[in-house]
Amino acid sequence: MFLYPGKIKAKFWAQLRNAENQLYLSAASAWEIAIKVRIGKMKLPGNPALYVPRRARESNILSLPISEEHALGVAELPLHHADPFDRMLTAQAQLENLTVITGDTVFERYDVRCVVV
Repeated sequence: MFLYPGKIKAKFWAQLRNAENQLYLSAASAWEIAIKVRIGKMKLPGNPALYVPRRARESNILSLPISEEHALGVAELPLHHADPFDRMLTAQAQLENLTVITGDTVFERYDVRCVVV
């Protein structure tokens, strides 16, 4: 969502910009962005390898790497959804006690805090 801030509803934008809230970009999201740009399903104004990290820095968003614990945590999730990126984000949110900020209501099916924007 940080790539397209204009798509975020105003009532959520203030919460996201609150300095008390630390935001993270999962490596899974960066990976998904790279794939979507490469196959033509997403357009960015620049090379994703340069644009995504720059937008994250400008938005004070930290990187969330994928750990072995995160990867194995996916196996514990119910099969509500087959998307591997969403399942990784869910496992990371559960294990790191984070809230998923998304435009996709599928996360509401899991035992994870989420804000659909």
